[in-house]
Amino acid sequence: MTAPTHSPLQILYQDTDLVAINKPNGLLVHRSPIAADADVFAVQILRDQLGQKVYPVHRLDRKTSGVLLFALNEEMNSLMQQQFQEGKVEKTYHAIVRGYTPDQLDIDYPLKREDGTIQEAFTSLRTLERTEVNFAIGKHPTSRYSLVELKPTTGRMHQLRKHMAHIFHPIIGDRPHGCNKQNRYFKEELGMSTMMLHALEIAFQVPNKTGEMQIRANFQPDFLEVCQKLSFRSQLIEGPDNF
Repeated sequence: MTAPTHSPLQILYQDTDLVAINKPNGLLVHRSPIAADADVFAVQILRDQLGQKVYPVHRLDRKTSGVLLFALNEEMNSLMQQQFQEGKVEKTYHAIVRGYTPDQLDIDYPLKREDGTIQEAFTSLRTLERTEVNFAIGKHPTSRYSLVELKPTTGRMHQLRKHMAHIFHPIIGDRPHGCNKQNRYFKEELGMSTMMLHALEIAFQVPNKTGEMQIRANFQPDFLEVCQKLSFRSQLIEGPDNF
């Protein structure tokens, strides 16, 4: 499926060196050989929207929504990419996952790249809320879900998706790492095929300036809709920023 045209993108922050957007689900950051079906990209849309060249300083999966940061010149691009590579940018995600997760958990589980290289990968999990709803999926009459906060301190490809699958609490809507039964139910019964992973916030020190910057992205409509269907009541969901 070709990603839909998104115009204009929601700009969360902009100055002379940086611009941040709230990337919608299904939108690629830039052209990729592993997604030859797409012909619309965040880099292209934002470039046309601003009328100038933009440089993505980090990546978000096509299926992940939320804060995506761009530099507006080569110098800032280099400085910010260095901060991401050195783990100096704090990233906070929210996800809806299968089952009841622990209150807190540190996931220290190395991941293998496509070339076979093993890389250290670390994610901190905190459970925000749990719910049990009358969805009969498989042999049980009800289904349990958790709304979790995830903070990766490494930036491996599909790290959060693989880590949640590793602890048997896959992210709803994740393919191929998720649960086929859950994903099928959400698609066929609820009409939802979006992956429930949102890059909520990034925090970093702006190069050559004092003070930390925090940029936060409201949840996408699909994420809020699933939260409502699952009866999550967290203030994070019901807050004024998201309605």
